Amino acid sequence: LRTAMERLEATSQLQSRLSSLSFSSFPGVTAKQCDNTPPDSHCHVSLLMAAQMPPLNPPTTWTSAAVKELKAKLRTEKDSVVTVYRGDIMTVHVPTVPEANKVCWEFATDGYDIGFGIYFDWTPVTSRSITVHISESSDDEDEEEELEGPVGNGDIEKGSKTHTNSNLSEILPVYRQDSHLSVQGGSHEFPGEGTYLLKFDNSYSLWRNKTLFYRVYYSA
Repeated sequence: LRTAMERLEATSQLQSRLSSLSFSSFPGVTAKQCDNTPPDSHCHVSLLMAAQMPPLNPPTTWTSAAVKELKAKLRTEKDSVVTVYRGDIMTVHVPTVPEANKVCWEFATDGYDIGFGIYFDWTPVTSRSITVHISESSDDEDEEEELEGPVGNGDIEKGSKTHTNSNLSEILPVYRQDSHLSVQGGSHEFPGEGTYLLKFDNSYSLWRNKTLFYRVYYSA
């Protein structure tokens, strides 16, 4: 009960602060977007988010047949060969840095495909370190194992999650990639300050772990 009351009070305070804002607080946004909207905070919240998170350009992507060459090179580099266990999602957090203007990636897998997608977190950067986070899929018990064969175009990764973080923007939705057949690579120009989330998704597989060879780097 106490927690519910605290949330209600916090929500009331937020609505009061947002209600005090005028449309002039959001450059490029006119009052016409809020015609016929009840006098509450929802319109102000949506305007604030629109002002903070501009539309993102799609990434530049490419493939290469040099799978053996990439794997041989990455075997000599620290932390470039990892196992993404069945049911897991590995997320590489890559903060923007002032010395560069884009992030680049390359990856390949042994034997089977893996899901891959990119998101951008607009939260101000507090660390310049590239970090890796592992999470387990909560859908493992509810989903049947999919075949691990070739993936056709448009076969979306079932293990992808719906992101509730309001600071997240989608750059590339999670799709299964034929990374066991060719190197998957790409780049994306910084849209501003924030952190890229590169997701390697094996949550759809109930039985097979995936060996992942990857590198993430900056470019000017």
